[in-house]
Amino acid sequence: MTPDQVRAAMADPVAQQLLNSPILARLAYVARDGTPRVIPIGFHWNDTTIVIGTVPGSAKVKALQANPAVALTIDTGPPAWPPNVLLVRGTATVTLVDGVFAEYVAGAKRVIPVEEFPKWEAGVHALYDRMARIDITPTWVKIHDFETRIPQAVEDLARAKFGGG
Repeated sequence: MTPDQVRAAMADPVAQQLLNSPILARLAYVARDGTPRVIPIGFHWNDTTIVIGTVPGSAKVKALQANPAVALTIDTGPPAWPPNVLLVRGTATVTLVDGVFAEYVAGAKRVIPVEEFPKWEAGVHALYDRMARIDITPTWVKIHDFETRIPQAVEDLARAKFGGG
């Protein structure tokens, strides 16, 4: 995809709804031992990159420094029907920063209950002297809303089975 196509896809209303929802992303990457990993993770979309914060010495930081290729999904899944799905492939850049950065707090604010947030935020600021900031730059984006956009393989199967163009 071209950068303009990626920007347009990320600006799509379904993508924006998912990027701003209280849903965790699932991040896939390749571990240092060559095996795949997928983890649920909070994030913040800053209109350019998907931003994640974590412990500087974590396994995912070491893995992403060695191999920055990632995939990420955010989806409504059951019980919502039909599901909305945002699929992203991209490149991760890891930067070590002092303290707790604003996008980490913003991402957490969407998923942590309002009444719990002040305690969580105080605890995070007390815990982290440094953080690893992971910026994922999307290079490919696909949206499935299962009303107007479905996976290509399903579309091809339906066309083969029922005809149509």
